[in-house]
Amino acid sequence: MDVVSVEERGRISLIRINRPDRLNAISSGVAVELQRAFEAFAASDQRVAILSAAGERAFSAGADVSDLPELWRCIPGVGFATDKPLIAAVSGWCVGGGIVMAMMCDLIVATETATFYYPEARLGITGGMISSLVTRMPYHLAMEIMLLGSKVPARRAHEVGFVNRLTPPGGHEAEAMAMAETLLEQAPLVMGTLKRLVGEIVPPGPVERMVGTSRAMARVRDSEDLAEGIRAHKEKRAPRFQGR
Repeated sequence: MDVVSVEERGRISLIRINRPDRLNAISSGVAVELQRAFEAFAASDQRVAILSAAGERAFSAGADVSDLPELWRCIPGVGFATDKPLIAAVSGWCVGGGIVMAMMCDLIVATETATFYYPEARLGITGGMISSLVTRMPYHLAMEIMLLGSKVPARRAHEVGFVNRLTPPGGHEAEAMAMAETLLEQAPLVMGTLKRLVGEIVPPGPVERMVGTSRAMARVRDSEDLAEGIRAHKEKRAPRFQGR
């Protein structure tokens, strides 16, 4: 069974985590497949993407501790970039890395029974990317989630503007689709421009910048040019770099 599924409904891509038996926990495979799915979406003619999950018990239980992922891979704006709008459709538990994925989308739809929970301070570990939560909801509520590990119900998240729309149980994907249909009526150039401008107002957090720097250095380290440079040095000749 594929751990991530992609369904195209016209110009809308519905991307789902498909591990309902594990509460859609993010394994290493899920992180990689989500990254691939969103990179394919970004490069395609599709106009809007919805990030959802199979079943209604959980959007995601967070990182799979039995198969820890490189979580950055599936985080919008970190593991992949796109000027197209992204909608998170959340049902049930949205835990740990699940919150990070949802908060980095442009819009969030949640069922009335959804709950946002970040227990990492209780577990003694954090990837740190959750720190950007303070740019997406009121400071003290964000700190309550991060430091106290409070379980925040969807209604409270909606009241403070973190969640855009609330739906009855099971209605999150339909509402996200309705929102996506509205987005299809908007000018893509305008929406992409606004996303880029907003990205300058809400800059990447420290962990996001660290990942970006690490990825840039990895591209150099793994490049054909580096291999050519080493060969040329050993062969005592001028290197023939290709920019790859």
